[in-house]
Amino acid sequence: MTICATPNMISTSLRQQYYDALFAHEDGSANCGWLAKIIASWQAGASVLPNALGLDESQFQQLLAQRFPGCHIDSIAPSGKTLDFSRMLEKQDLEIFLRQQAAVQNQETEWLIGIIVAACLGSDHLWQDLGLWSRNDLSSLLMHNFPKMAARNHRDMKWKKFLYKQLCEAEGLYVCRAPSCEVCKDYPLCFGEET
Repeated sequence: MTICATPNMISTSLRQQYYDALFAHEDGSANCGWLAKIIASWQAGASVLPNALGLDESQFQQLLAQRFPGCHIDSIAPSGKTLDFSRMLEKQDLEIFLRQQAAVQNQETEWLIGIIVAACLGSDHLWQDLGLWSRNDLSSLLMHNFPKMAARNHRDMKWKKFLYKQLCEAEGLYVCRAPSCEVCKDYPLCFGEET
């Protein structure tokens, strides 16, 4: 019996190879594991992230040089995906909001914000659009880098919806007409299982 490899099996295997190569160069910082997963998925064409992960070229090169010294990766997205930031009217607001929620203000935080905002243009769950390997990866990344904001998601709302809800509330916008989430007909969309 011959077992054929599916595209998903190939990208998962390729992603693991890229991850192993990146992690062999990691600098030991707290975010390296998550960044290695994001970059490995991106290299395997398994994320929505565009060229340079949504960062500008110099940020992308700085990220590689500082977090994965000696690792050289082309900034062109292997998936060929490009994101149209003109569709994202709230891009700057989302960047400012995440910056305000950051545990630390530094260059790495700026990289993460840029990557997260780029992934918000995708149509899947945020962890998938980022190229992380599970929702737990995303929850851990957000808890580490944006702890106060992440702790407010105590009801386990889907992260992309949660970010936009927080952004709307910061602007004083409340568009949901349900008196509480529990009685809302869209409850499964916001709080259902992420697969």
